[in-house]
Amino acid sequence: MKKRLLSFFIIGVVCLSLVTLSQSESEDEDDAVVTTEEDDVVVDDIIYRSPTPSGNVYFAEHFDDINQFNKKWTLSEAKKDDTDDDIAKYDGKWEVEAPQKNGLAGDLGLVLKSKAKHAAISARLDRPFKFTVKPLIVQYEVTLQEGQECGGAYLKLLTHGKHTADLRQFHDKTPYTIMFGPDKCGNDHKLHFIFRHKNPLNGTFSEKHCKKPKERLEEPFKDKLPHLYTLHVRPDNTFTVKLDHKVINEGNLLDDFTPPVNPPPEIDDPNDKKPADWDEREKIPDPEARKPDNWDEDAPAMIPDPTATKPESWLEDEPEMIPDPNAEKPDDWDADMDGDWEAPLIPNPACESAPGCGPWKPSLINNPDHKGKWRAPLIDNPNYKGKWKPQRIANPDFFEDKEPFRMADIAAVGLELWSMSNMILFDNFIITDDPAVSDTWAAETFDLKRRKLDKDGESLFSRLVTYTNEQPWLWAVYVIVIGLPIVLVLVFCCGSSSQDKEEQRRAAEAKKTDAVSPDDIVDQAPVKATKSKSQLEVQEEEEEEEEEEEAEASGGEVDTDALKTEEAVSEISEDAPRSPKKLASSKE
Repeated sequence: MKKRLLSFFIIGVVCLSLVTLSQSESEDEDDAVVTTEEDDVVVDDIIYRSPTPSGNVYFAEHFDDINQFNKKWTLSEAKKDDTDDDIAKYDGKWEVEAPQKNGLAGDLGLVLKSKAKHAAISARLDRPFKFTVKPLIVQYEVTLQEGQECGGAYLKLLTHGKHTADLRQFHDKTPYTIMFGPDKCGNDHKLHFIFRHKNPLNGTFSEKHCKKPKERLEEPFKDKLPHLYTLHVRPDNTFTVKLDHKVINEGNLLDDFTPPVNPPPEIDDPNDKKPADWDEREKIPDPEARKPDNWDEDAPAMIPDPTATKPESWLEDEPEMIPDPNAEKPDDWDADMDGDWEAPLIPNPACESAPGCGPWKPSLINNPDHKGKWRAPLIDNPNYKGKWKPQRIANPDFFEDKEPFRMADIAAVGLELWSMSNMILFDNFIITDDPAVSDTWAAETFDLKRRKLDKDGESLFSRLVTYTNEQPWLWAVYVIVIGLPIVLVLVFCCGSSSQDKEEQRRAAEAKKTDAVSPDDIVDQAPVKATKSKSQLEVQEEEEEEEEEEEAEASGGEVDTDALKTEEAVSEISEDAPRSPKKLASSKE
């Protein structure tokens, strides 16, 4: 009865849930926007369109327009100085093409196709960037499609001037203002930020290298995924370096570069020399100390043990090694060329069971009289003057530049590389002075790529969870379709009422004992057997026959009354269940 009520209750819940779900779906359908073929809206796919920068932009390149690329970029025709002619030429191959895998439809990039070759390409800015009152923001993408063994993927912001007037002559010595980007060789993983600082005294330039970031940078060099590199340099001399929107390095142009922008105000006098009588020894041997008369410097460190004795079974006449008796001279042995042949030596078998062979020598022990070389004890040096240092003088090259942000103007952006890995893809360059512009540019390019990669990498289960979170009513469906059948199976297959359990317990208890149970009570009226005899009954009749034979053989009389009683009981209880214990009791 209880099971039926529970079944009716569950069926009612299912019906109610289905009705509610149907109403929810109808409401969703009523609220849904009907799209026509002209709208052609695809919800699940990620749509990419070539970005159009808005705002103050000095340079922007997405490489999606090959004709525009050919007009804008210039291949280098120069040669490297001080290099063999066969490798001095910048003959690395560049191509504009789609990524090897997981790319967005219509998205192209600039790919370095060759390896172990010098390659250089550059493009002029829309207008030179001047370091005045606005920050410099440089951002671009790199995808190491084949990983990176040794080489760089950095860019150079070329300095405005006569050296960048003809970009066909772009090479490694072309002046640049900033070099920024990843570089690796062996286990050295770098993210360069180098700027060239102009000495206000003599007009010379020197490179200033940013401190290394604290975070590890191995992953972008081996995961073969697109990565976004962003540099912010601000008029207050602060800088920030980001990787995939995450800050990995920041600091100040004055404090966090090597060598520092400003030289020290004082330096050691290069003409100052240490006096000849300058004594830098803190301790000296005591000049008044004398070696003791009983000090023996020649006593050995180890001496033979005087208490050692030779073991009785020591085989002094047996050598430790003997020629191998089974060795034979090779057939090609030439005595004139190879010398006299001798059998190789092997351990003497006679020494295996003995404590030792050969001449016996006592073991060595430490010599108690050994003291070694005598040295006088050390005392404080009365003439000690301390560690000598040259005098400090004013630095003749000292200057103080409080605004290193005011660097040389930038005229062009260039890639001048050498790499042992090919298929390096560059994409979505932008140079601006507005962080909002670079963020929007990244949202329309890099962020879409990573969303697609994350979507492609999602498992079926994670996609199902994501879609369910967007459509919460699906949880009710899962409960109905999955949860309720499980409950029904548990109730009807595994569950049992308390009355059934009690009956099972009583039956089990009766089988364990000889107590009278309802099954043992039978009618006194004779009942004809309708079933065949069981094996236990056949065995019982055989035992009765054996008892009769034994009684006749012994000359005794058979108790006919007892036999009749047993037969009556057997006939009456033929169909009734009984335990072996009860049968044995009746037989007795």
